[in-house]
Amino acid sequence: MAAQERIIMGIDPGTILMGYGLLRVSGNTPRLMAMGVIRLEKFDNHYIRLKRIFDRVTGLIEEFLPDELAIEAPFFGKNVQSMLKLGRAQGVAMAAALARDIPITEYAPMRIKQAITGNGNASKEQVAGMLQRYLRIPEEQMLPEMDATDGLAAAVCHFFQTSGPMARTSGSAVKNWKDFVNQNPDKVRR
Repeated sequence: MAAQERIIMGIDPGTILMGYGLLRVSGNTPRLMAMGVIRLEKFDNHYIRLKRIFDRVTGLIEEFLPDELAIEAPFFGKNVQSMLKLGRAQGVAMAAALARDIPITEYAPMRIKQAITGNGNASKEQVAGMLQRYLRIPEEQMLPEMDATDGLAAAVCHFFQTSGPMARTSGSAVKNWKDFVNQNPDKVRR
């Protein structure tokens, strides 16, 4: 029987740069498919930026055919207007996925950093470095914009959360080893 294959798309929402990354997961092995940024700085009108986000995310979905979308949830900042614009950008990216019936999972920025580096307060550079080592990304494929690796980090975080023994099984979340043992008695040797 062939190993199950799936594609996870990760997005780091933004109104100037939106980062994305795509992973191909074969069995339990993730591999980088693509990462990049959607540049929005040349558009002065916020609504035109939103349309561009929708069009580009839809294009990426049509090109790579992801099975799942992991997206970074906006964090609460001091500037309400910035927060509102960021939430709209995230919503438009989510709408593009929903229009193609792609399931979406949101992750808090600290949760993503914790999953990648073991430290919820890690810097963008630490996250990028850990992703480069973990996925064995050659230096020439690393982009100067950390938004790209932030998008990729969302995809890798989702991979970690949905793969392995502590991932969801039988449709219910596993919070600890006791839950795992109770839900998977056939996988435990006594």
